[in-house]
Amino acid sequence: MQRKKIFVLLGHPDKSGFCGEIADAYCESARSAGHTVERLNIGDMQFDPILHMGYRARQELEPDLMRFQQLVTESEHFVVVYPVWWVGMPAALKGIFDRAWLPGSAFRYIKTKAGKRTIFWQRLFRGKSARTIIASGTHPWLVRLLPGNVNAQLKWGILWFAGFRVHTTWFGPSENVPKSRKARWLKYVKVLGRKGI
Repeated sequence: MQRKKIFVLLGHPDKSGFCGEIADAYCESARSAGHTVERLNIGDMQFDPILHMGYRARQELEPDLMRFQQLVTESEHFVVVYPVWWVGMPAALKGIFDRAWLPGSAFRYIKTKAGKRTIFWQRLFRGKSARTIIASGTHPWLVRLLPGNVNAQLKWGILWFAGFRVHTTWFGPSENVPKSRKARWLKYVKVLGRKGI
């Protein structure tokens, strides 16, 4: 088995819940299998999640956002664990990508010889893999019936856009779960961690 450099981002502000257990299980299993694992908990990070001026003015990155960029760049596999809140990701998780997923860091627009931006872009993380691990209070099949796609923004609009090959694991309903079911889910997460996928 190929050992990988893995970066795990816990996208739930509270690391004591089920998402935290998922991140713990993945990290412990990956490390025990010999992978190099780095982890950030979004609840421990200090940064302004709002991109106040869009891309019209440069907004200096806080140290935690620069560390996030560094870990994504250095990793071979990127894991994002997060809950579904109001058919989307938590605001802080969206904010980390709004602030740190910038032209030149995750992607680069291709310009004409005259220097004008085209509609084409260079995906700077090509060759890397990612996995989103989602926990929702509603059953995944029911959420999929709702308009849109809960995971589309992160999977396609953010990760794929930058070049990642993305796989998704989705657990739900994840509230008031029998211990036996939670144990099965965490056992599966440990398999993912051990394989580094």
